[in-house]
Amino acid sequence: MVVSDCQFTGAIGNHLAASLWPGERASERPDAATVLLLHGGGQTRHAWSGTARRLSGMGLRSIALDHRGHGESEWVSSCAYSFFDFADDVRVVAGQLTRDTGQKPLVIGASLGGLSALLAQDQMRVQGEGDLFSGLVLVDVVPWLDPRGVAQITGFMRQRMGDGFASLEEAAEAVQAYLPGRARPESLDGLRKNLRQGEDGRYRWHWDPRFLEGPRPISTDADAVEQALVMAAGALTLPVMLVRGQRSELVSEELAKRFLNLVPHTIYRDIAGAGHMVAGDKNDLFADAIVDFVS
Repeated sequence: MVVSDCQFTGAIGNHLAASLWPGERASERPDAATVLLLHGGGQTRHAWSGTARRLSGMGLRSIALDHRGHGESEWVSSCAYSFFDFADDVRVVAGQLTRDTGQKPLVIGASLGGLSALLAQDQMRVQGEGDLFSGLVLVDVVPWLDPRGVAQITGFMRQRMGDGFASLEEAAEAVQAYLPGRARPESLDGLRKNLRQGEDGRYRWHWDPRFLEGPRPISTDADAVEQALVMAAGALTLPVMLVRGQRSELVSEELAKRFLNLVPHTIYRDIAGAGHMVAGDKNDLFADAIVDFVS
């Protein structure tokens, strides 16, 4: 299977990097569905490699996108990193995929990616243009998040945001301390893709620090974002799946049930042994759930 790099243009002309898994026997299936994979805050598109590989084996074309300010996508000079800004990019990219393929993509969004997709979908509804996607998988995210979990995650992200790490091994030790239940990988190649090495030789996370602490950070208009997300979820009619990590820091079982009451046609999967980083914690179980939904 040949994975290739591709690119998109975001809502403000910003460069967005992506990876394309064409799908096995793609030449025999020109009408194969497209899956758009959207990572969480502080991650990169490489978080989806295992899932994309499984989907490609089903003959589906998978595109994993780096959000603005993340991975190899542009750090926007406007410092526009609110949820609404990310949603604008998702709307533009999904629209381009629909025009290029003649089909609306299925979107799988983790955390930031899921909420951005939910807002983008509702932008289309408000404009009277119908559904933006053929289906939506929300990975460990709902309109309401446990503030303690948010503080825990953003606290880890901020901890070494400026100083970075002297080596990949030091970064791996920090991740292990934060996620003690996850087995440390034998290779650091995956971690390397989430870090960038500066001119001083130190490794820092592969995202723009202004995402958290700029003039328009991800926390912008939190109350308005939550209200918009609740309205967006309540208006969903397309196929929806919620995948929760059983040990999630952000989505409690109570909040998951609250979402299921709001969107009763949702298919729900609770992944045992997984925390907020569901795909990273239990990728095989997560991929099984996704495959069932797609099938």
